Amino acid sequence: MEVGSLPVELWRVILAYLPLPELGRCCQVCRAWRELVLSLDNTRWRQLCLGCPECRHPNWPSQPHLEPPSWREALKQHALATRTWTQNGPELQSSACLLFFRRRKDRRVWHVGPGCEFETLRGALGVAGPYDRVVLHPGVYEEQAEVALKVPVELVGLGRLGEVALLVCMEQQCPTARLCNLVFMPPWFSTVVYKTSWGHVQLDNCNFEGAQLQIRGPGTCQARFCSFSQGSSAHLLGVVLSLLDSCDFSGSDTASVTVEGPPVSERNWACKHLAALARTFPSCGMSGNNSSLKDPEAGSTGGAQPPAANVKKEHVSIEDWKKRTEVDAVCQGTVIEDGWSDGEHSEGEGENHNGEGINNTKKQLTLDYKIQCDHHGLSHFLKPRPDGSLSVASSPDPPSVAPEPLTLQQELDRDPEAHMLAVSTLGCILRRCLFRDGKGGVHLSNYGQARLEENVFRGLNYAVRCIQNSTIVMLRNEVCECRASGVFLRLSAQGLIAENNIHSNGEAGLDIRKGANPTIVCNRIHSGLRSGVVVLGNGKGSIRSNQIYNNKEAGVYILFSGNPVVSGNHIFQGQAAGIAINENGRGMITENVIRENQWGGVDIRRGGDPILRNNYICYGYSDGVVVGERGRGLIEGNHVYCNKGCGVWVMSSSLPQLLGNYIIHNCMYGLAVFCRKDPENIEAREGNWPGQEGIGGDGGSGERRGVEGEGREGQENFNEEGELFAWESDLDSEDERHSARRSISVALVESNCMSYNGAVGLYVKSSEALNVFANLVNNNRGPGIAVLQSSQLTRLVTNCILENGRGGVAVEKDCRVELRGNGVYENSGHGVSFSGNGQIVENDMVGNRGYGIQVSGGADIKVVRNRVQPAQSCGIAVLGAVKGVVHDNILFQGHPANKKTLLHMDPANESCVLRNNSILRHNNSCTSSPPWVFENPPPRPLASSPVGLSSSQYPSRLGISMTTRISATVESGCHSGSMFCSIL
Repeated sequence: MEVGSLPVELWRVILAYLPLPELGRCCQVCRAWRELVLSLDNTRWRQLCLGCPECRHPNWPSQPHLEPPSWREALKQHALATRTWTQNGPELQSSACLLFFRRRKDRRVWHVGPGCEFETLRGALGVAGPYDRVVLHPGVYEEQAEVALKVPVELVGLGRLGEVALLVCMEQQCPTARLCNLVFMPPWFSTVVYKTSWGHVQLDNCNFEGAQLQIRGPGTCQARFCSFSQGSSAHLLGVVLSLLDSCDFSGSDTASVTVEGPPVSERNWACKHLAALARTFPSCGMSGNNSSLKDPEAGSTGGAQPPAANVKKEHVSIEDWKKRTEVDAVCQGTVIEDGWSDGEHSEGEGENHNGEGINNTKKQLTLDYKIQCDHHGLSHFLKPRPDGSLSVASSPDPPSVAPEPLTLQQELDRDPEAHMLAVSTLGCILRRCLFRDGKGGVHLSNYGQARLEENVFRGLNYAVRCIQNSTIVMLRNEVCECRASGVFLRLSAQGLIAENNIHSNGEAGLDIRKGANPTIVCNRIHSGLRSGVVVLGNGKGSIRSNQIYNNKEAGVYILFSGNPVVSGNHIFQGQAAGIAINENGRGMITENVIRENQWGGVDIRRGGDPILRNNYICYGYSDGVVVGERGRGLIEGNHVYCNKGCGVWVMSSSLPQLLGNYIIHNCMYGLAVFCRKDPENIEAREGNWPGQEGIGGDGGSGERRGVEGEGREGQENFNEEGELFAWESDLDSEDERHSARRSISVALVESNCMSYNGAVGLYVKSSEALNVFANLVNNNRGPGIAVLQSSQLTRLVTNCILENGRGGVAVEKDCRVELRGNGVYENSGHGVSFSGNGQIVENDMVGNRGYGIQVSGGADIKVVRNRVQPAQSCGIAVLGAVKGVVHDNILFQGHPANKKTLLHMDPANESCVLRNNSILRHNNSCTSSPPWVFENPPPRPLASSPVGLSSSQYPSRLGISMTTRISATVESGCHSGSMFCSIL
């Protein structure tokens, strides 16, 4: 019979009448017949699969509306799985084969029910031989005492599921058994309906109603297409390996599945077969496809070019960003406080502040006798890149590239421990199950092990709870709408949580505490009613390459000595802070993209002390980084840009270290240091903002529920599951902290770039000391640095303040400030406007549109060994009742038409001493005279430490050599070169 003798459509109609065995034989005829039979996948194979009384829809119970990839393959997998229980016995040899065939030939079928061979189940089991089949006809079968299975047997209910009900308590005392198409209900004397302690049981298409399934190692279990309802549960103690596939758990009073105790060392015969069956599951992450974690915001923008090659490119001009965020280009009302000014403007200066941009300002500041100062110690910040593009510090546009999260395959390739967990088979495997409308999903305790794949947890109090040194592997699950947190990890729990969709939970998506140390990679954690991830109470963990977004509170919240690694995540569009570190929280926070959050991108306060390194913190609707009251931390190498508030906001009662950050294109101040009791924005600045996540997550155990101490009523208490009530006693000692970090007693701002911000580059209104070393402050709309209040000493040392929209440095009355070794170049106002107390020593001021140095008011000051060349105004002006000395300064003529004296002091001033200052004017008649050059030393800031600054005061991490003296000389000819600051 040839296939081509009839149309293919007619052959398909004919073959649709064949039973399963005949279809299999037709597949073996030839390749043409095989292809013809396989083409019946959506017709005959679908009909056969759905008509099988021992299984349900392949995607039941979580996604029964979705078609499987192949109905024939689904039926094949079902057929293989249903035969697992018969595969015990010796390895295949000749005698074993004979034994197997004899067993199949002698197998009998016993019928139980009214009018059948046996009226009761106990009677049938009493006569059944090994591997016999006991068929129960529709009815309810109740036993008044425990029933023991002493020989391998198969119990099958006849008819539709639900027509055969068993009110029994069975104990399996044989190597294997199978139960199919039955409903189990508890008898009057026990809630446990089935238990085994050493054999293997296979459950197909069974219902458990208010009953418990109990498996104790080395016993094993394989359950497929089973329902556990009305408080039913599965309890596995010390299991080596069990498999629950496509089961429905609903209405549980406790956890639906409890896995307790370490796997026993002894294994039964079924373990190798279950392991082989488990390996047929799709292996998570092996394909390297991470399409499920695509950024929900297609038009998102990240940070500057990362070292990794995996980047997303999108050009965003500053004008486009302002349109997106509805930011006024001038940032009205944010430049400086009302009533503040940077001193008297020089002639023609004032109109530039309102009408003209910085670029026009540069054109007006040309000098006929300009001293070349481009090769100062921080000029490498401004050099073009090797490809010719502008550097981050000198580009008028924000960065346009950001790192993409790694795929799961990439994460596993670089983390051998996580890779081993991803491919391992652990004690209990749950695959494609549905957990809904109950108290808990899966509970692991006391070294239990479980692997969860493609399950759905919905409408529970909690989805997964892993405590007491247990190990969990969660791959591609959905955890949603839990009333408390989705996943809890406690008491040194560990494991791998990867490619899950965790969303819309009442508390945190993941709650980690008490020494738990999981690996959390490539998940989507979003739309939570509180935080995305909470780490506290000595919790650890590695949180990498996740997408955390649209949570009502912090995306990641770390507190009470939580100390995770948070790396490579995209944390965005949160309704509070991106990452909050509070109440002595710590953590290593690196290479994340934190963007478009309503509050601070990173918020550190109340003893929080993280390492914040190489992150991209951008496009936020408030400040980029907030260091609040008693905040600490190492903030290093971050790109903080395009935030509507400040780039970095620091409270003066905190002690952060800001090293090597790019703080650029923010709408308000680049870096603002405020008093602790600053009356402005006190509600938002001192902690009363929505991002303060309650720490509890699970709603109990007596812990504090929020950082303000408020409690929540009506939450559940999980203390009965073995948690310590007073977990605070487990915190690390203070002596163990910061072992790899230098301690500081003064807040440190070092080697940062603060550019193109909408107001002041560095704004100081502080009540405590501050050290500002080796920073580049350029092209900000306001002054480069403004010190409005500084009761303690603010030290501005070896900074470059360049081309800012107003003055370079402005110091108000009663402030204590030291300026040493700075380069102040080409700013639109005064180079330095100083009304406070302190000293201005060994600085270079060139090309500033206003005065080079203006000292006014009742200042008590020393102006010593500075080199000053104004653009078209006075070099050093002493105005008012100034006290102090001005000596050994060198002043250069800037513009030949400038008729103002280079050194001016009010005639009525008798308390300020001028001596040994040099005034140099260019000889117009001598055209061959060489230009002025800063040569000894070269233009400031230098790559060497200024005099008077000890090695203990200067940051040890920078490669800076000490010099005994810095002199200022003017010589003809070109200088030999400049020294560059080494930034490590």
